[in-house]
Amino acid sequence: MKIKRRDFLKLSAATGLAAAAFKGSTLNALAEAPQGALGEKPGTWMPSTCQGCTAWCPVEFFIQDGRATKVRGNQLCKANNGYVCPRGHLMLQQTYDPDRILTPMKRTNPTKGRGIDPKFVPITWDEALDTIADKMMELRKAGEPEKLLYMRGRYSPTSQALCYGTMPKIFGSPNAISHSAICAEAEKMGPGYTQGFFGYRDYDMAKTKCLVVWGCDPLSSNRQVPNTINKFGDIFDRGTVIAVDPRLSASAAKANEWLPIKPGEDGALAAAIAHVLLSEGMWSKEFVGDFKDGKNLFKAGATVDEAAFEEKQTHGVVKWWNIELKDKTPAWAAKITLIPEKQIVRVARTMGKAGSACAVFMGPGVAMTPRGTYASMAVYALNGILG
Repeated sequence: MKIKRRDFLKLSAATGLAAAAFKGSTLNALAEAPQGALGEKPGTWMPSTCQGCTAWCPVEFFIQDGRATKVRGNQLCKANNGYVCPRGHLMLQQTYDPDRILTPMKRTNPTKGRGIDPKFVPITWDEALDTIADKMMELRKAGEPEKLLYMRGRYSPTSQALCYGTMPKIFGSPNAISHSAICAEAEKMGPGYTQGFFGYRDYDMAKTKCLVVWGCDPLSSNRQVPNTINKFGDIFDRGTVIAVDPRLSASAAKANEWLPIKPGEDGALAAAIAHVLLSEGMWSKEFVGDFKDGKNLFKAGATVDEAAFEEKQTHGVVKWWNIELKDKTPAWAAKITLIPEKQIVRVARTMGKAGSACAVFMGPGVAMTPRGTYASMAVYALNGILG
């Protein structure tokens, strides 16, 4: 009898849930109220969203006696298929953490340094806002508005559009900084300058036959983690999973191919893969276009006449070849990336065979290096070559 990996996981999960049910385990996280099984008290499911990442997955909280006791994915949602990742389940611990800060805190000890207690004390929101406003007006009256620094974290309509975008300009300060410099903004530049979409992308993993996880770990982080967890196993049944990451991540540990690239050399690997796809005629003729006489002129080291190629949905593929790709062979990339030449060729051919059913799932890791924008452009352009 042959059993698929996904069927085995489903059977294992069902067995575990059944065992837990007989043990009478509780789902009440950090509850001071009397513990009890979910069904012992009446409750209602309340729709909400998870803010564990920028996916903002639709979720539902089970409310009993005014307290959230369980979280699950919204059962009507097609984006997360009714599931949440571990971060979603941890919202209960986060909400009821006894150390959670619920009010503004004010330092009362002016002495600073390692090991020195700042002696923070809680204050009201009115006092906090008045203190900030008074300090800002002091800078304005002193003619020093540029000394105001606004630093924000996660996006919200008020923190991004109003405080981050508008307030510093009106006040007269250029110093508005966000966490995005160490997050995903550089990653967005790649798709932005190639596809024209400066935003987060998600991929059609339900139809993917070759998933290339590049510079991220969608089983653990990045966006739409529940969707990846739900569909990851099915991709193995249909095709191949490839991971490009210096770190043996959760995705890389399960992948058919792991390419532990030298950090910062993602652009070199992308160029070599593009070289193979073009020189071996594995690009998407329907999306990219083709040579007018049907003969592939992409040969290593050879310049191609742009007029000989009729492009469709892309722009400048021959120019890219002439300027950048014609000399970027797998042998060249192997010395730079520390990925064996044979593996680079094998991976490129696997991607080319999958064609438009190949998804290059690019994450922030590609861009978090010098010239990261150019690297992310090269990596993301592989999606265009494959159609």
